[in-house]
Amino acid sequence: MRIYNHLTHEKEEFVPIKPGKVSIYSCGPTVYDYFHIGNARPFILFDELRRYFEYRGYDVTFVQNFTDIDDKMIARANREGITVKELADRFIAEYFTDAEGLNIKKASVHPRATEQIGPIIGIIKKLINNGYAYVVDGDVYFDTQAFPGYGKLSGQSLEDLEAGARITVGEQKKHPMDFALWKAEKPGEPSWKSPWGMGRPGWHIECSAMSMRYLGETIDIHCGGADLLFPHHENEVAQSEGATGKPFAHYWMHNGFININNEKMSKSKGNFFTIRDISRECGLEAVRLFMLSAHYRKPINFSSELIAQSQAALDRLYAARDNYLHLQSNLPKEAGSGQTKKIVDDARARFIEAMDDDLNTADAIGIIFDMVRQLNTALDEQATAEDAKAALDGLNELCGVMGLLTKQAEIDDPKALALLEERRIARENRDYAKSDEIRDALKDMGYIVEDTKQGQKLRRA
Repeated sequence: MRIYNHLTHEKEEFVPIKPGKVSIYSCGPTVYDYFHIGNARPFILFDELRRYFEYRGYDVTFVQNFTDIDDKMIARANREGITVKELADRFIAEYFTDAEGLNIKKASVHPRATEQIGPIIGIIKKLINNGYAYVVDGDVYFDTQAFPGYGKLSGQSLEDLEAGARITVGEQKKHPMDFALWKAEKPGEPSWKSPWGMGRPGWHIECSAMSMRYLGETIDIHCGGADLLFPHHENEVAQSEGATGKPFAHYWMHNGFININNEKMSKSKGNFFTIRDISRECGLEAVRLFMLSAHYRKPINFSSELIAQSQAALDRLYAARDNYLHLQSNLPKEAGSGQTKKIVDDARARFIEAMDDDLNTADAIGIIFDMVRQLNTALDEQATAEDAKAALDGLNELCGVMGLLTKQAEIDDPKALALLEERRIARENRDYAKSDEIRDALKDMGYIVEDTKQGQKLRRA
C-alpha cells in the first residue's frame, strides 16, 4: 500500500514498524457538543483506513482520544451549572450514538485527556530536563526556538510562522510560537497537582501522552483533519520528539476540508450542521457513502442534493443485495457457470489496487457499482443459485470493507410475509384486484413487491 505522507509530501510505500501490525492514532472530538459534519469526515475516513488494513490481514491497534478538558468545555459546564466531567460523560455517550449511525467502529482504546495527567506530567518533566520547555509562574511552555525541527510537518519556518503570531494578554512566552504544556490554575477551572503548582494540561500535550501510552514512542500512522496540521500536529511532533529523541510518527495523513453548499461551514452563515441534525433528515449510512465517494485528501462539498444522490446510490446497492439473495433462494440448485465469480474476482483485484493507492475510496466505490452492473447483466442470463451466491458474497465482501450495507438483509416481518403469501395465492387465482390491494397495503407498511421470473420479491422501500 502507498500512502501520501504529509511529512515528506510524497506517496510512500507503507512499511509497518512491526510486520503484520499497524498502530494508528486518530485525533478525536472535544466533547462539549454533538460533533458536526466536518468532524464526521475524518472519523469516517480513518475508520475506513483501519477497516482496510484489517481486510488486508493486519492486526490494527487504533487509538482515538476524547479531549475532555479545554476552555470551551469549562465555559459550557459553568453555564449549565454542572461539572466538566458530567458534560464530558454526556457528550461521549452522544458521540457513540452518532458514530454507530455512521457505522464507525469503536477504537481499540478511547482514552480521555483527564485520565492521562500522570503521563502528561512525565513528558513535561522530560522536556524541561532536555532543555525544550520552561516554567513561568506555574505555566509551562514549549520552547520552539530550542527545537531545530519546528515547522517540518507544516513546511513552514519559525520565522514565517512568527510573522502571523501574537501573544495573548497574560502570557509570558519567550517567543510568540511557544505553546502551553501546562496551564496554571484559574478560578472556576478543574485543576490537578503538579511540580509547578495546581493546574491543567494544555491541548497539544494530551495527544502525545495518549499516543505514547497506548502505542509506544514511535507509531506507524497519525491522522486527522487538515485543520489540525498546524498548530496541533506540528506541536505534537515537537513535544514528542523533544521528549524521546525518536521519530513520533512515520506517516502523517490529513483529510481535506468540507464545504456546505460551496461555502465554508460557519454558525454565523447558518450552514452549520451536526450529525444529529442530519440524522433527522436522512439516513446516516448515506452520509458515510457520500464521504467515501471522494478521495480523502480532496475538499468535498456537502449539500442536501448530494446526500439525496448518495441515498439513491445506496438504495441501488441494497436492491442488488436483495435481488441476489432472492435469486439464491429461487434459482436452480445447480453448478454455476463461474461467470459471476469471475466478475467478483476481477472487481476485487481492481478494488484492492485502488485502495492500495493512498486509500482511493472514490475509485473503490466506482468499482463496486461497476461490479453490480456486470453482475445484474450476468444474472439476467441463464444462471443458478451458485452464481447468485457468488454475486451476493462478492457484494457483501466489498461493501463490508467500506462499512456499507449494514441493515438486515432478510425481511422477517411475519405480517408482511403473510400478506405476501396471500398475494401469491390471489395471483394464482387471477384475483388481480386483491393482489393490487395487498401490494398497496405492503407499500403503506414500508415494503415494495417486485414480480420476477422466480416469483415475488419483497424489499424495503
